[in-house]
Amino acid sequence: MISLTARLSPSALDTRRGVVRLHPEVLDALGLRQWDAVKLTGSRVSAALAAANDGESPHGIVYVDDVTLSNLGIVEGSEIVVAPVEVSAARSIVVTGSRLASASVHPDTLRLALTGKVLTTGDAVSLLPQDLAPPPGADVSQARRQLSLAIGTTWTNELITVTATQPRGPVTIGPSSVLTWRGTEIVVEEPEPEPLVVPVEAPEVPPVPVADLVGQQDSAKLLAEWLNLTFHRPELLAQLGASAQLGVLISGPEGVGKATLVRAVANSVGASVVELSAPSIAALEANAATKQLLAAIGRTTEHSVLLISDIDALLPTTPPPVATIVLDTLRAAIRTEGLALVVTSAHPEAIDPRLRAPELVDRTLSLPLPDAKVRVELLRVLLREVPVESDVDLGEVADRTPGFVAADLAALRREAALRAAMRHSDGVLQVSQQDLLGALETVRPISMSTSDTLQTGGLTLDDVGDMSAVKQALTEAVLWPLQYPDSFARLGVAPPRGVLMYGPPGCGKTFLVRALAGSGRLNVLSVKGAELMDKFVGESERAVRELFRRAAEAAPTLVFLDEVDALAPRRGQSADSGVADRVVAALLTELDGVEPLRDVIVVGATNRPELLDPALLRPGRLERVIYVPPPDGEARAEILRSASKNMPLAADVDLAALAAELDGYSAADCAGLVREAALTAMRESLSAAEVTAAHLAKARTAVRPSLDPAQLAQLAAYADSRKL
Repeated sequence: MISLTARLSPSALDTRRGVVRLHPEVLDALGLRQWDAVKLTGSRVSAALAAANDGESPHGIVYVDDVTLSNLGIVEGSEIVVAPVEVSAARSIVVTGSRLASASVHPDTLRLALTGKVLTTGDAVSLLPQDLAPPPGADVSQARRQLSLAIGTTWTNELITVTATQPRGPVTIGPSSVLTWRGTEIVVEEPEPEPLVVPVEAPEVPPVPVADLVGQQDSAKLLAEWLNLTFHRPELLAQLGASAQLGVLISGPEGVGKATLVRAVANSVGASVVELSAPSIAALEANAATKQLLAAIGRTTEHSVLLISDIDALLPTTPPPVATIVLDTLRAAIRTEGLALVVTSAHPEAIDPRLRAPELVDRTLSLPLPDAKVRVELLRVLLREVPVESDVDLGEVADRTPGFVAADLAALRREAALRAAMRHSDGVLQVSQQDLLGALETVRPISMSTSDTLQTGGLTLDDVGDMSAVKQALTEAVLWPLQYPDSFARLGVAPPRGVLMYGPPGCGKTFLVRALAGSGRLNVLSVKGAELMDKFVGESERAVRELFRRAAEAAPTLVFLDEVDALAPRRGQSADSGVADRVVAALLTELDGVEPLRDVIVVGATNRPELLDPALLRPGRLERVIYVPPPDGEARAEILRSASKNMPLAADVDLAALAAELDGYSAADCAGLVREAALTAMRESLSAAEVTAAHLAKARTAVRPSLDPAQLAQLAAYADSRKL
């Protein structure tokens, strides 16, 4: 078995099909072939079919779909243990679902939809036919038509729940398997009685010592005091006229160790923990979800903590009908003597506010993001039992992991271990500094796992030719506040919160941001202004809040707002029913912040600075305005040299002379000219060994200057006006 980090599959082909993707070498290490079954262990146990990914993904990543994540009771970025498993042909299967009971689905159609899938008791399963390996002669398209006729066009979103299988364990459906719908036979044969709902509970996880809760000692001490009063000294609370009941919400970024904290503290005060995964029961129908909750409460004993993880999945701000029943059940449970309720969430703002009532969850603990010092200690704890080489510098690794939480560092350890194992086929195995740093190429923080992150590619400001004044201004405004906070505090001034870069298109604004992030080892969230705009009321403002929340969780972070003029135009001049005005207000609120931005710098970029709302450029917001001018002759020469550094140039090529002739060419134009020259040489001969001056001259006829003189004059005038 191998422990891997769960990530949502990027392939739409695997959506809801019960398929996990592993690195080909991991498949080999487990002794698996394509489409073999695997056992998956997260907060609960499930099974799926294993297939190879593209081979370019990290070894320590397993790609799963959203239904599999829910079945395992975990969130993206959590650890999954993957192991081979034997699958039996089912004698009988009992299923339930929200709409299937009233739909007229032919038995053969349902059988075909489930054929090829690995089914485990308690799992939710989609009705999508398993296209990977349909039985010989099966008409998959006909099954789809029948499902659509019976259920409607939403059949692809339908989920059914496997409530029992015979034999127990992972099974597949066969020609003789009996399918039973909650006691109503789909195949005419004596049905088996409906079983009890199998509780969705996590396998026992041994608690860590409280001393190993690096960076969480204050929170652990406070939670321990609350539990001690509730379990061991309730009479003190009674004398003061207070209730001994305890309901706590623990919030913090995903993977920061909320559940680990609860297990460790409960163990230290002599209490047991009964765990329940909210995403797992949220996927069930109302009756089944209520049974799961009641079953978990029934397993508690005297001095027990009922831990419900990711409670926002079960009780969102727009609650489903079952939410009222869940709240009533929790309200009754928390009155039980010797029972404490602890819920966790990475999105406390997304929880049904009724949960925070005084008689329910009225106390809060917030776990912060680990800073560099805490990350060093976390690495020391995580690598305590791992053989490492003597020259491993945990301080350097910690400096290179901004925004990493405990789960991310655990994923880094696994990836480094895999690299060490593949590097040493025999002999003594040790994890080296290179293994740890190499793992950083593929392991990203959970908070930075979405598509709007910007990779630096190893660039630093030293790789940016010329532009010394621009680089110095960016260093002062962006890097100094993060690198020298003590200097700002000593002088009694607040560092700048944001920078606006403006200049003509193609002159390197995005390139500068990547280099800046590389120099400061910052995480980068990159968003084009128009991407945050939404026609639905409140959605754009929510997207702005979510962007800054993620930035705070991944700090130190650079938030790059490209085309910021589309996000924050002058208020009162748009014809979009006030959407843009509300977005500007949301952006200004985040920049001003009731909660101050710590280690988060905002960089906006635009070609049209005159269109921005003036309020955005006031002190405390994007107060530093930096003009990125078009490249002059010397800068163009540097760009040409950089773009052609790996290109064999003929002796007759004079890049400095060529740069002097490229007036009106942007940085992007210069790079495009070099690429076109190489293509010109290839058109003459695919075996061409060098690029000549003639090739560059011919390329100039295809790549024309893109800078608009009128726009350059307008931007220069704006720059002059800022100096007055």
